Amino acid sequence: MDVGLPGHVARHIVADPTPETVRHLTATLTTPGTWLKLCAPADTMAPLLPRPWLVKDHEYMMTARLTGLARVAAPEPPAGYALAVTTRAGVTAARLLTPAGEVAARGQFAVAGGTAVVDQVETAPDHRRRGLGSAVMRTLATHAARRGARAGVLVATAEGQALYETLGWTLHTPMTAAVLTAA
Repeated sequence: MDVGLPGHVARHIVADPTPETVRHLTATLTTPGTWLKLCAPADTMAPLLPRPWLVKDHEYMMTARLTGLARVAAPEPPAGYALAVTTRAGVTAARLLTPAGEVAARGQFAVAGGTAVVDQVETAPDHRRRGLGSAVMRTLATHAARRGARAGVLVATAEGQALYETLGWTLHTPMTAAVLTAA
């Protein structure tokens, strides 16, 4: 999938990586900033990744059931923040804004079949530990269920994994994230 961010041009997600698949991808992908997200632990995938592929921090694929949330009211934003939810080209974004209009926390999802794929969830450093990440995730889950999603899937950092587990998400598999750097 095209991502279009600086240093994160494209992302290839491989559900069942084999040595042959990894060798093929690393030989044919040539654009720096291309990422591989491999559904397998880093200790088994890292030896298969030649230079200039760089293995990043551990990640975790997580899933959640969203059934029953379509009838639940979206959560109220924490005091002092305004919630903005927009949908464009099939992607729904939730943002918590400060009184000055700055984005304090955000996340987005797209529905594929009956699954909401959650991505780019983050809280600005000055606004962490205030429940904003939880509010964004609950908002995304509610809106995804209203759009017909019965399940959710996301890839979490170690810090994110701890938050998502408190919200009912469960670990599906460890992930290996690798980026192609400039040669």
